[in-house]
Amino acid sequence: RRNGMIGNIYSMGLALQALEATRKFYAPRKWDCTQAFSVVYAHDYQQPMAMAQVLPALVGRSYLDAAGLDCAATKDMSPSRQLPLSPKLGTHGVPRASIQVHYSITNTLQGKHFHYSTTVTVPSGSTLLQVMEVAAEENPQDFSFQTEQTSWGPFVTSI
Repeated sequence: RRNGMIGNIYSMGLALQALEATRKFYAPRKWDCTQAFSVVYAHDYQQPMAMAQVLPALVGRSYLDAAGLDCAATKDMSPSRQLPLSPKLGTHGVPRASIQVHYSITNTLQGKHFHYSTTVTVPSGSTLLQVMEVAAEENPQDFSFQTEQTSWGPFVTSI
């Protein structure tokens, strides 16, 4: 996409790893690495699996590199020569402007058909789940949903 996103935020880590791992096997294609990494840096990852997939890409590695690591060779290495353990993100804790989101739920598939709409105000960059939570808080008679916790975070099971 033009904004640097490859797939969605949860597939970005694997996509960046794949691009890095296959770089020498394919003819170079135009893509904006800086823009793609700015998307990753700006996202506040909460799911451990998504973090585990994006971290190798942040240090220019992929899961394929794990087979060739020699951990014994780095145990006596000075800390200044070792890779950093965690990236330093510059956008953490920065207040975000509020935006208005028009949120609608329509059911024309089964049971009683309905269409409900509302407009909610959320911080810029909010997820759909956060929009749904605000809508449910502000208008619980029309907007409710249930989630199940998974290793990727909450999964919406019903609306």
